[in-house]
Amino acid sequence: MRLTIPVAKVLAALLVEPEAPRYGLDLMRLTGLPSGTLYPVLHRLQDAGWLAADWEDVDPVAAGRPARRYYRLTGEGIRSARLALAELRALVPSERAGGADPAGAPAW
Repeated sequence: MRLTIPVAKVLAALLVEPEAPRYGLDLMRLTGLPSGTLYPVLHRLQDAGWLAADWEDVDPVAAGRPARRYYRLTGEGIRSARLALAELRALVPSERAGGADPAGAPAW
């Protein structure tokens, strides 16, 4: 997996609560990434086996919105993401490595 800045942002956001499922708009808010950047990253993470995705079981008419696709890190994804971000932090100057946004994700 090539660890680009957008990939690092998504992984950091998912690692805030690794077991919690997140949907696209939620991840866009946490990462600041537009949908055109976020969804290709999510697909790459799925293809690598780091991310699982499932559709919400909801009646769109009753909910008043379309069903959401929820994403969560797999066990392998959690381990790999932590390792990849730790390696990235080791390369980043110390004044950037310690910064975090209000959601708890590192400020990449």
